[in-house]
Amino acid sequence: MYPIKVPSSQSEFEELYGVLLNQIPLLKSRATITELSGGLTNRNLLITTDSGKYVARISSNNSSLLSIDRNAEYENSKRAAENNIGAPVFDYLAGQGLLVIGYLSGRTYSAGDVSQNLVRIAQSCRMLHASQRFINEFDMFKVQARYLKVVQERGFRLPDRYRDYEIQIGKIAKALAVLAEGTVPCNNDLLPGNFIDDGKKIWLIDYEYSGNNDACFELGNIWAEAFLDLEKLEELVTAYYGVWRPEKFARAWLFALLAKYGWTLWASIQSSASTLDFDFWDWGMHKYDEAERAFNGKEFEEMLAQAASKPSA
Repeated sequence: MYPIKVPSSQSEFEELYGVLLNQIPLLKSRATITELSGGLTNRNLLITTDSGKYVARISSNNSSLLSIDRNAEYENSKRAAENNIGAPVFDYLAGQGLLVIGYLSGRTYSAGDVSQNLVRIAQSCRMLHASQRFINEFDMFKVQARYLKVVQERGFRLPDRYRDYEIQIGKIAKALAVLAEGTVPCNNDLLPGNFIDDGKKIWLIDYEYSGNNDACFELGNIWAEAFLDLEKLEELVTAYYGVWRPEKFARAWLFALLAKYGWTLWASIQSSASTLDFDFWDWGMHKYDEAERAFNGKEFEEMLAQAASKPSA
């Protein structure tokens, strides 16, 4: 959508994005533009103006391949902001790949920070999940199937033995259906960099993949994206529900496995389609290796049974 170039000066940022940014009244008085790190499907520009600091999220041109609905991102971002858990939303240019949100001053988390703040993270997740329902649904079973179709139709790389695990995915779907309790507004992509701690509250940012989903997907994906030990998943699930829930723990574990399996294909698509300087294939294969170990481990059948078993009174 926009020229692929790595700006190194204010003038280069203006050359690349000035015309686009000038369409936003709030940004016309900009004094500085710097790039924030971490974006793998967009560029995040920190813009200072007379009225404050803003973040301009400029999306890539392969959003549709990745099942990203930018209109849903905008609407869901507003709903998260209204519940005071997401950054405020100021403007959006539909079809032009630009979303303008407020800059949140605070510390961006690392995996270690996630590990040390699971109780507070659970509190923030409950806030988000209590928001007004989002305008769309997110179902990783369906997303994974769409990713697989893209990979196969376009001849992108498919990891060895990838389709050998479709039987296990079917078992996961059957087990999760037993005690399904509906969906809530979820971010669905809470990797460590999407937590901002201002000292009082942990904010949740980046609603590209947001949609109504099972709360246990959110919890399992947080755990998986931070590469935490198993006891940390137990801590997160217990903090979220307030008591130990073995069936929810198993549910979150299975959703985390599904997420690793699905995001592997996200990485395959990005490896072939993205122009960003990042080794998406290596990133994805790390997830796939973890998924394979889980599919073939003794815990798999145990988690299937536990997720479908009602807790004793």
